[in-house]
Amino acid sequence: MLEPGASNGARRVLRGPRRGNAPGLPDWRIWFYVLEAAGLDVQLVNARDVKNVPGRPKTDKLDAVWLAKLTEKGLLRPSFVPPAPIRVLRDYTRLRVDLTRERTRYWQRLEKLLEDALIKVSSVASKMNTVSVRDMVEALIAGQRDPKMLAALARGRMQSKHAELVEALNGRFDDHHAELARMLLDSIDALTGRIDTLTTRIDELLNAMPQASAPQPTEPSDPTGSGTPGIGTGGMSALARLDEIPGLDIRGAQIILAEVGLDMTRFATADHLASWAKLTPRTIQSGAKQRSGKTGKGNPYLKGILGEAATAAAKTQTFLGERYRRIVKRRGKLKALVAVARSILVIVWHLLSDPTIRFHDLGVDYHTNRIDKNKKIRNHVRQLQALGYIVTLEVAAA
Repeated sequence: MLEPGASNGARRVLRGPRRGNAPGLPDWRIWFYVLEAAGLDVQLVNARDVKNVPGRPKTDKLDAVWLAKLTEKGLLRPSFVPPAPIRVLRDYTRLRVDLTRERTRYWQRLEKLLEDALIKVSSVASKMNTVSVRDMVEALIAGQRDPKMLAALARGRMQSKHAELVEALNGRFDDHHAELARMLLDSIDALTGRIDTLTTRIDELLNAMPQASAPQPTEPSDPTGSGTPGIGTGGMSALARLDEIPGLDIRGAQIILAEVGLDMTRFATADHLASWAKLTPRTIQSGAKQRSGKTGKGNPYLKGILGEAATAAAKTQTFLGERYRRIVKRRGKLKALVAVARSILVIVWHLLSDPTIRFHDLGVDYHTNRIDKNKKIRNHVRQLQALGYIVTLEVAAA
């Protein structure tokens, strides 16, 4: 809607849909893109910011004037809409995620088909998409039914499970199973080819972005003189620096860059980014009582990859892994994973805000080193004294 009397280069405001999360619905996109391509400064705002405002008539024309006035005075918060290059990158990464999930479904269908033929190879192999399992399925399709001959196709560590493989491959695999398995494998191969094509295209798009490329090498800056590694070194691309975060790989870093973009000036602080991603639960207070609310839905692709990264980081001997183990004792697994995912996103914000810094792990003993040893001793002594004990402390021999 355009304010009356404004020039052609005025700012236009698009009111988002009345239901759901505005950035996730498609009905506003066509108008945003058309106005943006025309050279206008377009803002996408949420309808709840001006919903049910009293003291004015409710008509479409007056509503448009009211929105224009609110925008002129800076009372509307524009939603995050990434620039066109990031939107293109996002289309590729999201399609790759969808195709990867679809390929996983085909592997599950193949496993169900083998179980229908009384073949339980998945009970021996760690995954269905290993080279050994693929060779065994191809041999079954070709007509091989001897379980010993099929088990001999195992490679690597699966060779030590020959007896278990012979028992698992002893089934009733017939011609109709072979025909269906061939169709499933062909579909898996076709999806794999498309995923590889998308990955190549994603690499090309990231290499063409100046902000994602490696900055000019600078002299290491360490004003504290502590010799902390990885600070101020530069010379690495944004993708490579995100790859250093525990739990993240190149694929995950590509998805994060496509979802949050490379310009962190859109988010004033790391807390703003975490709040936008719905990784900060609300605090509901009523009088003296406080309880935590839900985090919200947020961006499913971003939250999905952060959840995977948090699960992987929880198994490492790093600061993030120790953070998970500290929180899981009192808050549970799900909340601990959300906390680690939020920490990863905060790290991402800092790395993208300054292209000259690199990730530096604080270490597993970070919280242990921050504990006041004497204070901890006094607390334990008081607790024992409260139970009626007389405490005498002696230094243990080295």
